[in-house]
Amino acid sequence: MYSYHFRAVGHPFRLYSGKNALDKLPDEVARRAASRAFIVCGRTVSRKTPLIDRLRGLLGARLAGVFDEIDKDTTLSSVLRATEAARAAQADLVIGVGAGSVIQAARVVVILLAEKRPIGELITQYPEHGPAVSGRLMEPKLPIINVLTAPTTAQNRAGSRVKDDALGHGMEFFDPKTRPMAVFWDSDALLTAPPGLIRTTAATVYCRAVMNLGAVAVNPLVEGDRLQAYRLAAGALPRIGDPLDPAPRLGLCAATLLQNREADDGGTQFERHWAGRVIYAFSTALFSVFPRVTQGEATSAVTGTVVRRLGSRDPEAMARIAAALGVWNETMPLSEAPLKAADALERVFRSLAMPTRLSEIGIAREELPRVVEHSLKNFNADPRREFLRERGALEEVLAAAW
Repeated sequence: MYSYHFRAVGHPFRLYSGKNALDKLPDEVARRAASRAFIVCGRTVSRKTPLIDRLRGLLGARLAGVFDEIDKDTTLSSVLRATEAARAAQADLVIGVGAGSVIQAARVVVILLAEKRPIGELITQYPEHGPAVSGRLMEPKLPIINVLTAPTTAQNRAGSRVKDDALGHGMEFFDPKTRPMAVFWDSDALLTAPPGLIRTTAATVYCRAVMNLGAVAVNPLVEGDRLQAYRLAAGALPRIGDPLDPAPRLGLCAATLLQNREADDGGTQFERHWAGRVIYAFSTALFSVFPRVTQGEATSAVTGTVVRRLGSRDPEAMARIAAALGVWNETMPLSEAPLKAADALERVFRSLAMPTRLSEIGIAREELPRVVEHSLKNFNADPRREFLRERGALEEVLAAAW
């Protein structure tokens, strides 16, 4: 049964997809009358692929500079250096070229260029008691264009997570004015990402698509977004190993965009079911605490255990997930749904040569308390700070995932 009581919003941007999509980049820069575009990217994209040289040729005199040292997991130190480089170049438009870390960095760069307050006053606050609070960042922001080299939900969002490499914890920024004016899914740009990155990205996108199918009551727009995102993600998995085929990468880009659009169409992240929220919190904490771990590895390593241990809190959601995976139907006991869903998801991850235990990615048991502490401060997973009273349960589940 659909719910027809909902609010949907739209955020305008132009999307260019496919072969030679980047040929339209100069038109987008000219649309904002920008003459000092500034590229933010990582070392690999700049130094091991021809992509940045291609952008130099397209932009010509409109390109004011390139900062190519954004670190994995968007470290604060690299973002601060990028901000100073963009300021020195007198940038009037920022182009993020890369995957999630770089796209988030571009947003924080334009925030820091505009806002004059200390960083501690710009980030989401986590009071000891009560919900998390994101402050209002009121200064006008430079326009942003995002050029993806891998599928990412960061592509058209307003929030960004930065890792404070000095203190080792996450910092969250939110500003709707940092949504991009244009997004590019260029086939050749997407093929610059190595197959290993695409495999781990696909695991993350697929897991989120599956978790979102647990919604019990959604409006028809959200249901359409979720079903198509799942179809695209599942369809891409068997084909992601081909380094010359852009189609599965483009399909995953579309899936991540739909996962963002469902929130605009009135959806709530994972419809608040516990398994989805905790998987997201654990995986984000893991790749933040351990730079060598990818989000895909972190996601696959904890998903099965979390679903088995916490799925019973939301049995209807787990039944919907298990049914979508083809491992449960209404003739079976509801209590079996979490176990069957967990087994099915782990089979998928193993088929991708992804880990299904934390011990497989070299996480030591004594490091698990750090992961739990990080998980307690994740706005997307726990905006109302419900995890604080569940600390013991989270510790037990994470230990079981080892």
